[in-house]
Amino acid sequence: MEARLNLLGSPLAAKALRHIASASKVIVTDSTLPTATKDLVMLRASQINGCGFCTDMHSKDAAHAGETSARLNLVAAWREATVFTDAERAALEVTEQGTRIADGAGGVTDEAWANAAKHYDEEQLGALVSLIALINAVNRLNVIVQQPAGDYRPGQFG
Repeated sequence: MEARLNLLGSPLAAKALRHIASASKVIVTDSTLPTATKDLVMLRASQINGCGFCTDMHSKDAAHAGETSARLNLVAAWREATVFTDAERAALEVTEQGTRIADGAGGVTDEAWANAAKHYDEEQLGALVSLIALINAVNRLNVIVQQPAGDYRPGQFG
C-alpha cells in the first residue's frame, strides 16, 4: 500500500509539516507535562481518528521509552483500566472530548476541564491543549493521504 500523496515530497506540504513538527517539539521537549501523559494523549487521539501511521508511531515510541505493554494495550479502554493515574485519566478525557468535537455540542465540558485543572497547572494545560490540536492535525493529514502503517521504527524522525 502506498500513500495517495507523498507529503514530504511536496515542497509546500513538507514546509507545513516542518512547522507542525517544530510546534510539536516545543511541547514534547519544553513542557512539564509528563512524558507518559503526552504519549498516552497522542496515542489515544490517533486511535480515535483512525490514524494507523500515528498509532503505530506513538505506541512504538512510547514502548521504546519504557511504557508498559499493559498500559499501551489499555489506552482505548482507559475508563475501565486500573493502570492509569487520575491525572492521566483527566488528560485522556480532555483528549477524547477535544478530538470528538463534532460528536458533542460544546467540545470539552466544564467538568472535564475542571478535572484536568486539578492535576495540571496552566502551563501544562496549555501544552495539553496544544498537543491535542497538533496530533489531530497530523492524524488528519495522514488519514486523508492514507499513509500506510506498520513500518515505523522508534526515533525514525529524530
